[in-house]
Amino acid sequence: MIPSFTLAHWMILVAALLPIVCAGIAKSGLMNTPRSQGGYDNHDPRAWLARQGDWRARANYAQSNSFEALPFFFAAVLAAQHLQANALTLDLLALAFVLLRLAYIYCYIADKAGLRSLAWSLAFVVNVAILFIGFR
Repeated sequence: MIPSFTLAHWMILVAALLPIVCAGIAKSGLMNTPRSQGGYDNHDPRAWLARQGDWRARANYAQSNSFEALPFFFAAVLAAQHLQANALTLDLLALAFVLLRLAYIYCYIADKAGLRSLAWSLAFVVNVAILFIGFR
C-alpha cells in the first residue's frame, strides 16, 4: 500500500507558511517605498522590523509566535501518524489547529488581545489532542 498525502500533511505545509505570511503582512505596502522614507530595509530587515509599531509590530510578533508553534505541531502530527491514529480525526484536528492559528494571527494584528489568547489556548489544546489521539 502506498501512503497517501493526507490533509494533516497539507496542514503541516500551511502551518510552515504562516510565519512567512505574517512577515509579508508586516512589510506590506512599504516594499517599494525608499528606505530613506521609512520603507522596508532589505539590507537590515530585523532592525527595520524592530523599529515598527502598531499593527506591523504585532504582525512581526505573530510571525515569531508562529515559528515557535511549529515544532510541537509537526511532532504531534508525526507522532499521531506513527501511532496509527485515526486519519480522519487527525486530519480534522490538524485543520482545526491551522484555523485557530489563523484566528490567532488575525486577532494579534487587529489588537484583540483577549480573543488572541483564547485562540492560542485552543490551538494548544488541539495540538495536545493531536499528540495523544494515537495513544492506546
